Amino acid sequence: MKVSTRSRQMYLATSVAVLALATPAAAQQAQAPQDAAATAAEQRAETLSGQMTREEQLRYVHGYFPPMSKDQPADMIPSAGYVPGIPRLGIPTLRESDASLGVANQIEQRKGDVATALPASLALAASFDPDLAYRGGVMIGSEARAKTFNVLLAGGVNLTRDPWGGRTFEYLGEDPLLAGIMAGESIRGVQANHIVSTVKHFAINPQETLRTTMDAKIDEASLRESDLLAFEIAIERGRPGSVMCAYNKINTDWACENDWLLNQVLKRDWGYKGWVMSDWGAVHSTVKAANAGLDQQSGRELDKAMYLGKPLADAVANGSVSPERLRDMNRRILWGVTTTGLIDHPVPLAAQPIDYAANARVAQEVAEKGSVLLKNQGNLLPLARTAKKIVLIGAHADVGVLSGGGSSQVRSVGGAPVEIPLTEGAASSFARVTWHASSPLTAIRAMAPGAEVSYIDGRDPAAAAAAARGADLAIVFAWQWRTEAQDIETLSLPDNQDALIEAVAGANKRTAVVLETGGPVLMPWLGKVPAVLQAWYPGQKGGEAIANLLFGAANPSGKLPMTFVASEAQAPRHPVPGLADMKAADAAKKAGGTYGMVERKLAPVVPYAEGAAVGYRSFLKTGQKPLFPFGYGLSYTQFRYAGLKVEGGRELRVSFDVTNTGRVAGADTPQVYATAGRRDGATARLVGFERVMLQPGETRRVQVAVDPRLIADYDVAGKRWHVAAGTYPVTVGHHAGDAALSGRATLIEAQVKP
Repeated sequence: MKVSTRSRQMYLATSVAVLALATPAAAQQAQAPQDAAATAAEQRAETLSGQMTREEQLRYVHGYFPPMSKDQPADMIPSAGYVPGIPRLGIPTLRESDASLGVANQIEQRKGDVATALPASLALAASFDPDLAYRGGVMIGSEARAKTFNVLLAGGVNLTRDPWGGRTFEYLGEDPLLAGIMAGESIRGVQANHIVSTVKHFAINPQETLRTTMDAKIDEASLRESDLLAFEIAIERGRPGSVMCAYNKINTDWACENDWLLNQVLKRDWGYKGWVMSDWGAVHSTVKAANAGLDQQSGRELDKAMYLGKPLADAVANGSVSPERLRDMNRRILWGVTTTGLIDHPVPLAAQPIDYAANARVAQEVAEKGSVLLKNQGNLLPLARTAKKIVLIGAHADVGVLSGGGSSQVRSVGGAPVEIPLTEGAASSFARVTWHASSPLTAIRAMAPGAEVSYIDGRDPAAAAAAARGADLAIVFAWQWRTEAQDIETLSLPDNQDALIEAVAGANKRTAVVLETGGPVLMPWLGKVPAVLQAWYPGQKGGEAIANLLFGAANPSGKLPMTFVASEAQAPRHPVPGLADMKAADAAKKAGGTYGMVERKLAPVVPYAEGAAVGYRSFLKTGQKPLFPFGYGLSYTQFRYAGLKVEGGRELRVSFDVTNTGRVAGADTPQVYATAGRRDGATARLVGFERVMLQPGETRRVQVAVDPRLIADYDVAGKRWHVAAGTYPVTVGHHAGDAALSGRATLIEAQVKP
């Protein structure tokens, strides 16, 4: 057995304070240059904001939405946003683009402009690889800069609370530690290009149905311990120049005019120095919004009024918004512009060459590391390249792979071989059902050059079954599309695909299913197929990645970043809150009636009664058994954990060995869970993870120093995190609920500032 001489620190220390717990001198030394740079940026922002005239200050706090703007400066191009700069002071124009999966170009508003399309953010989260998140951020940030954009509206970190969410594929799962770390590293990568990244959508914005009117109800402690903790970790790690506030209300106040959320939590408790920009169409007032912490109105054409234009000028003139607050709004924008290096490294005036081939390799790496092998009965996979006859069925697998819709839609290199316009629904104006040009059929033919590899579209289950019956192997590609602005209405696969899979599996026992979905789906056929690969939306190199995984050129290593429910009844809310009313209103409007959304003012109050027990925490607390648990994922090799050491006292430390006991190299992500919480009953919480790549027989020791917030209760009255004195059970496992190793730690009482 080979034993690595190098121990590796798990990705748990999410803040400077926690880093200091593990290695005080090293952490403080590493932090000093960052602090010095931040102080210099703050001083420069202070100076510049003071040099701006009142008119210039008013001009920099609202932006245009180019597709609807009547004003068209010469350097404005079709994109998400544009804020004119102040040339005399060297203050840059802000040129904004969506989003986290690449430089977006929805419905090809910039004709011929392509970009590298990453897989769904869920695939990135499933990799459990912070370094990959950073490199993915570097890649999309470099393309944004080369295309003359200097603000990337990336950093989506909303937790998945319900399995129906239309934008679930854009986010990073249900756990605050995982989501916060991966978002933070992606943001840090984007900003390495001297451009600004946002983190969004602040906060608790998990559903698309009536997203602009819904009121999220949740108690402060639960929110601090879940969704807000994800944002806090992401901001600490990524230091984004801007935070984008959300559409919805939170406990009756709009997110973009919520004093508690913006002023008290973000700016006071977390000490955030950057600016709060609104989501597009999320502003509802002038005085309240400005005084509550909103610093910039985005896409002003999409709001009912230009609230931060003349109304703000009038408010400053009459004293309802102070001149100092207006200066602070600009100071914060300038802090983001300065601390990222944008002000000293302006983007080029014209588009620059991009190495799309190199960037495509990053996209393929995300797809390969983030795909999750859910089932492999009888070791059907990896496939032998000696197979004589293989049939691929469904999901346009002859020409490409599916992508998610909405503002994150990338017009990928290679084009869109399939693009289906929407004829109705909230997303119809800016989304199409789009496939990237990465053919699984072509890639599989390259992997098995001696085989007859054919494709059938799967519309007729009987015809598909007949084609499968004579094949050595049948691979069914199943899909479910999600998009911004609309939640899915069911977790069942659309277009009779469940019947298709049943028919094919009945005809050929050697059937594998590849899922191209933006979240969990129901699998009534699971017991009848030996192999299932969750590929998410696998990006512009998805076909090649899927082929590599199926044939073993890449070893599956992804782990689910969210729980897959066994039935829709296991979802905390069912159906989607407000969906029935919205559908009735839309139907009435189509019929020419007056029962419309405006008349009814549909504004569902959505109580998040599960509180901080999101996803797997709730399942473990209640004893429900999901279809697949959080953190689950198989490999073509096996891993053993041993040598657990748990230390308590002032901090929780855990260490253990991981060994590859199989015959091929592979990556594993051991997960550390601690059972903690006195406020609302103890729950198991992910407190650490690390992706480790091991050769056959290799052992590596993993060490953990746990962020105390992960095992604390938030004390609202005391305005602090509180770790109660006592004994804390600790497990190391392959997924949530698995206890390959178990131990206990006795901790003394501790308090941590918010």
